[in-house]
Amino acid sequence: MGFRERYLSKVSALARLALPVMLAQLGYIAVQVADTAMVGMYGGEEAVHLAAVAFGTSISWLFFFVCLGLTIGLTPVIGELFVQERKQEMAHYLQTSLALYLLFGVVCMVLQIAIEPLLYHMGQPVEVVEMALPYYRLMAYGLPFVMLYGSIKQFLEGTGNTKSAMIVAVITNVINIVLNYIFIFGKCGFEEMGSYGAGLATLVARILNPILLGIYFLCAKQYREYITLFSRQRERARNTIHLLKMGFPIAGQMVLEALAFIVTGVMMGWFGAEAISANQIGNTYGNCTFMLVLSLGSATTICVSHAFGRRSIEEISSVVRSALVMASIWGVTVLAVFASLRHIMPLMFTENAEVIALSSQIIVLYAAFQLSDALQCILVGILRGLQQVKSIAIVAFIAYIIINIPVGYFVAFHLEMGAAGLIVGYVVGLTTAAILYGTQVRKYMRYLRKIS
Repeated sequence: MGFRERYLSKVSALARLALPVMLAQLGYIAVQVADTAMVGMYGGEEAVHLAAVAFGTSISWLFFFVCLGLTIGLTPVIGELFVQERKQEMAHYLQTSLALYLLFGVVCMVLQIAIEPLLYHMGQPVEVVEMALPYYRLMAYGLPFVMLYGSIKQFLEGTGNTKSAMIVAVITNVINIVLNYIFIFGKCGFEEMGSYGAGLATLVARILNPILLGIYFLCAKQYREYITLFSRQRERARNTIHLLKMGFPIAGQMVLEALAFIVTGVMMGWFGAEAISANQIGNTYGNCTFMLVLSLGSATTICVSHAFGRRSIEEISSVVRSALVMASIWGVTVLAVFASLRHIMPLMFTENAEVIALSSQIIVLYAAFQLSDALQCILVGILRGLQQVKSIAIVAFIAYIIINIPVGYFVAFHLEMGAAGLIVGYVVGLTTAAILYGTQVRKYMRYLRKIS
């Protein structure tokens, strides 16, 4: 097979794996957009309702990403074992992950609730914090269910099955959006709940996710087999350590990246409720594009882990090149769309003229880091697939904590660019991350070629 054929085959394989994940991510995006839009409409010209959801979401995302990152570590492990047909070991890892991840989700839930008093000391308007707390608690209650769902989902993705979780996600996201409307505005006999209703709808969806995906897993013959292979594992401690070694660096990388957005969101609050709302609009659109790139990153991890399991350097190289080209095209396209529609995009979420004007500025800066964001996401996916995750948290610390946050603060407050200046930190931080992750991928690929 020639270079062109290999390249096109990998693009096709990545697209097939990424499309279901992308559709599932679109469902999550639709929920976030619905949350933001419905709460914004419920509040009308009052920015406090939208600001409360933005603030509650920004802090709760920290714990969500810790949980999500830990579960993602299961995918490359299962991917390598799957192509080597080591079913007994796969079953043992699934058994370990279910217990480990559920326990971790409960711990994170308790910690998220325990730090509630700190929310009053982050410089936010008191009325925003008071309104955010009920929503914030509901996000905490959902974490154990996020972990159970993640365990099954990442196992399935390791086997190359990205469709089943997509179907479940679409179902629960539709339920979430419908319940949003009912709970927020007080329909079908329910009283108006505002932002609390948005949180309650999300909690219901998060509970349904592992229930529905678990039912599928038990009913599908090819997966029910793994349940029969469960046993009192002698390897449980070893498997637990391996999953933690894989999961914690990934979680650390995701948390540090999320922390840059969270700290920036907190600093937005120092400029008032309008700045928080404007940033939430920009962040909503930014999450839309990021979630879609994340799906390509997940597909890249699966393809790389399968090629790595076969110890095929040529196949790994083809996947890497294909994924990076696809990410580059996507990043440039999104940049052009955001820049062109910056004045129109805020109108979907608010009627507040000040928020609309500030959102337009922020969206331009969100456009500026789309290419870097796409590339760094794919590069991290490659490193996960190669199970080279030890240093990704170090890179994230340098890019997002040492560079991103200080640069944003300096531009916003010392160069007096205001709320929009905080987003400049993202541009610099994400570009730094893409360069450093790219260096790591290049270095390890050279090593693999040397030893092959």
